[in-house]
Amino acid sequence: MSTVTFDVEAVDEVIDAVSAYYRESNANVSGPYATSRRTEVLVDKARTTAADFLRCSPEETIFGANMTTLAFALTRTAGRTWDAGDEIIVTKLDHDANVSPWLELAHDKDLTVRFVDIHDDTTLDLDDLERLLSDRTRVVSFPVASNAVGTVSDVRRIVELAHDAGALAWADAVHYGPHGPIDVRDWDVDVLICSPYKYFGPHLGLAYGRRELLESWRPYKVRPASDEPLGHRFETGTLPHELLAGFVAAVEYVESTGWDAIRAYERELGERFLRGLPENVTLYGLPTMEGRVATFAFNVDGIPTRAAAARLGDAGYAVWQGNYYALEVMNRLGLGDAGAVRAGIVHYNTEDEVDGLLKAIRAL
Repeated sequence: MSTVTFDVEAVDEVIDAVSAYYRESNANVSGPYATSRRTEVLVDKARTTAADFLRCSPEETIFGANMTTLAFALTRTAGRTWDAGDEIIVTKLDHDANVSPWLELAHDKDLTVRFVDIHDDTTLDLDDLERLLSDRTRVVSFPVASNAVGTVSDVRRIVELAHDAGALAWADAVHYGPHGPIDVRDWDVDVLICSPYKYFGPHLGLAYGRRELLESWRPYKVRPASDEPLGHRFETGTLPHELLAGFVAAVEYVESTGWDAIRAYERELGERFLRGLPENVTLYGLPTMEGRVATFAFNVDGIPTRAAAARLGDAGYAVWQGNYYALEVMNRLGLGDAGAVRAGIVHYNTEDEVDGLLKAIRAL
């Protein structure tokens, strides 16, 4: 394995940026004074940074409290003109934040929600997606990467199928965000939502909406709120300006580190983890690093999920357990509410940490 080091302490710049905003600017926009003007400069910079990160226009960026809040708001906006009997397609690979907003919209407007199945290896069944599409399909909503089992979707093929059916392509990139570059233009998605805290920033939501789509939607907003820039129409209330400062610093950190280095190193660590799993472990998902990110769901024979996660936590390894809001994945795998242990690897982890986690798993 190659020797790679990352300046993880640079993420301190996120904390410093938030603190500096509180000390030096902390004011709302549109005021005729210096701190307000500095805040306006920050908001503009955050939009430009978001546009660079997502590969879109600054006008197409939307900030919100978190991905889930944005999802509920934007799905409600998208569905304003839909009719009873119109159809929404989601997947059994999704986090529930990309499912329940559609279910609630369907409940209120008498729409139909259909679920794309997954294969036993946790890849999406695109043949099933094709079968579900119809002239009543209004949107195909899908994850770029599964937060449960790490599987990466074939984004371009899903988008192609959605557009061929006249439907919107709506992507959840929350879990993919720290693992690879997002390019909404190249993917040709219509809407994409992600969470900056996943890529080492503050708790915040970020969305992209295609310009033509945002222009056609009627936003839910107070009357005095500006319609410019375009994405701002969908931001309710005052933005968390201090978090925008942290967001800018986080993106600058990621870009200074470089996606090529991040992806190559995570792949090596992931392969190391997969090679070292003991025989009494059941892995859910792809058995190699092809087609996945370094997120692994597993159970240990004879040990309840919660107990295994607790013992690993006591050993110093911050794994998760349960369903992590990926209800459909866990039900499809027959795991129910108990779910699985989840270990996630990112670029600041080390070989020693991976080896230590494997040793702790073998000791359970």
